[in-house]
Amino acid sequence: MSQGLLHGHGHQAIHRQDAALEGAGPELPATGAARRRFLKIGASIGVSAAAGGGMLLSFAIPAKAADLAQAEMDASPNAAFAPNGFIRIDNTGLVTLIMPKVEMGQGTYTSLPMLLAEELEVSLDKVQLEHAPPDEKLYTDPLLGGQLTGGSTSVRYAWDPMRQAGALGRTLLVSAAAAQWQVDPASCKTANGEVIHPASDRRAGYGSLVDAAAKLPAPASVPLKDPKDFKLIGTPVKRLDSPDKVNGVAQFGLDVRLPGMVYAVVASCPVVGGTVASVDDSVTKTLPGVHQVVKLDNAVAVIGDHTWAANRGLAALKIEWNEGSNARLSNADLVADLAAAAQHTGAVARNDGDAGKMLQGAAKKVDAIYQQPFLAHATMEPMNCTVHLSDGNCDIWVGTQVPTRVRDAAMQVTGLPADKIRVHNFLIGGGFGRRLEVDGVTQAVKIAQQVNAPVKLLWTREQDIQHDMYRPYYYDSISAGLDANGKPVAWTHRIVGSSIMARFFPPAFKNGLDPDAVEVASDPPYDLPNIHVDYVRQEPRGIATAFWRGVGPTRGTFVVESFIDELAAVAKVDPVQYRLDLLDKTPRAKNVLQVATQQAGWGTAPTELTGYKSGRGVSVMHAFGSFLAMVADVAVNPQGEVKVRRVVCAVDCGMIVNPDTIAAQIEGGINFGVTAALYSEITFKDGRVEQNNFTDYRMLRIDEAPLIEVHLVKSTEAPGGIGETGTAALAPAVTNAIFAATGKRLRQLPVGTQLQAV
Repeated sequence: MSQGLLHGHGHQAIHRQDAALEGAGPELPATGAARRRFLKIGASIGVSAAAGGGMLLSFAIPAKAADLAQAEMDASPNAAFAPNGFIRIDNTGLVTLIMPKVEMGQGTYTSLPMLLAEELEVSLDKVQLEHAPPDEKLYTDPLLGGQLTGGSTSVRYAWDPMRQAGALGRTLLVSAAAAQWQVDPASCKTANGEVIHPASDRRAGYGSLVDAAAKLPAPASVPLKDPKDFKLIGTPVKRLDSPDKVNGVAQFGLDVRLPGMVYAVVASCPVVGGTVASVDDSVTKTLPGVHQVVKLDNAVAVIGDHTWAANRGLAALKIEWNEGSNARLSNADLVADLAAAAQHTGAVARNDGDAGKMLQGAAKKVDAIYQQPFLAHATMEPMNCTVHLSDGNCDIWVGTQVPTRVRDAAMQVTGLPADKIRVHNFLIGGGFGRRLEVDGVTQAVKIAQQVNAPVKLLWTREQDIQHDMYRPYYYDSISAGLDANGKPVAWTHRIVGSSIMARFFPPAFKNGLDPDAVEVASDPPYDLPNIHVDYVRQEPRGIATAFWRGVGPTRGTFVVESFIDELAAVAKVDPVQYRLDLLDKTPRAKNVLQVATQQAGWGTAPTELTGYKSGRGVSVMHAFGSFLAMVADVAVNPQGEVKVRRVVCAVDCGMIVNPDTIAAQIEGGINFGVTAALYSEITFKDGRVEQNNFTDYRMLRIDEAPLIEVHLVKSTEAPGGIGETGTAALAPAVTNAIFAATGKRLRQLPVGTQLQAV
């Protein structure tokens, strides 16, 4: 039986497209502010006087957890350090967290303040947030190698440093109060933003103590709370950003309004890699509200008083395109390229034992080819960016996951230095990896260079879907050898596809290996003593690829969990029992599998739906530092249409900060994953994307959303990531359920194009 079940959430979930709280850039302290000794316990933390009074806590996070010991040895009272974030406490007791992460619905603007407030002993309503400005030196996430939000790392990277910063502040405030009262600091306690001396019934608010506390040296160490003493961490806290989103106060990048602002809409060459040949704008320029037409290498923009005028002008343009070498490119060509590349050996991601030899001597061999399509992000908030170039300065208003890359893109286009470019970041109406890219920003800045006013570039949904940077098409060749009892004795897996890392973060692409592309595939949770995994890079002709929610684990989990299910069927063993027999060395994975299947009623028949065949499927995943198991109930009608009726998910993500946020992220991720599994694909014909809007790039409708149950498992481990896990684990649970219902094994997504009449 499973251990440590915390609680469950049962919801009829809808697809949530949460965004976030807007914050202005911080007012940084003067460079001459005194810097005192700082603490290195998983982070460098310092204390100094804040500009205008109060106390400034700063912290820097080592690049890797393994670097902590070296960082400890290197620390000295005079050592230089690059703070990763800043926390200000002013004379009113208000705490300002200058947030290096971006809120795009994942809940970090609630979870990270909870970490700080827990140790600092203040209520959450005493914590406000400000967006960090672009600065890789100050705000790099060591798990990602840059100032960016993604990879489900926000809570993981902040877990220790944020609590340590709070504990340091609490310790210094207590010391300041004790010095004033001439008592032993150990005789004082803190609560709700006050230092209290119970013996004399004296108390002082933090605001009255911060100036004195800022003058104290940082102690060599600070105690952190025992988890059993947590008051806030682990409790269901309401999202801090929800009220402003409900009442309309919250601002997205789309909401920017500036004096004299004009609007731009754009038509890009419909063929990948094509350029503009000629433009007849004679009619467009006569239309009311149209200001001008801007020509770029591969696109044409129309500038108007409002989007209606600009769109009318765009429709009136007569554009001739140079279609280039991809004018006849089709999906079949791209798949053929991948299949040919799969015949070559790749960069080795893992090689344990002798998989080749054991495969040859196996009692039975199972081979499979899995394919997953290009996917668009289709964020709820359309892609947009507002730019104003004036007096040698460039201001950019945008919701982005990568503020420093936005700044750098503007520097490259304009030639301006960094200090002349200001990035105003906003809450994001859906990121999913799309806003890790700056192609839209680059285009907006190029347009703004030709417009004598602030200009807002807004992509239509058609522009967004047909000119996205897509999740790569992946082609996986996988084989296993089974012994006489059906247990795997050999496992080989070749992944073929585009390398996002080679473009996005070249240092991570080493010796031909993309670590994201092979994630999960190179480290499945199962006991596989003879395993060989390699990767062949094959770039799609002229097509830009990018991260998509769940990144490598989405691709890897679908293949690994589908194939494990295949092996269970060949062995004639229940698919849950087959997995359990291979999970003894991964107890956390085994536990979530037991919890999920118990809660889902595995072993009983799913509820029947008249006229449909019903089935139940399962998947297990270890990724982003978390462990998940999912059980999906599906129903398939005679025409091959699939309803995902229920999904039960068990989650072990380590220490839980806000259980409601975790449940919400899993729910949203599942619905996002159901959409992709059943419907989503981008295809090419004559060099053009065939899909153009939600009419043919379909989203899950609210009445199609499954009943979702999320069960959180107690754990004392450090927190894992959660924002992408629900999406990454979903597809194989659904396709395995379809197999249980129909006997048809689906090795290609989306389901809607693969499952015919049953």
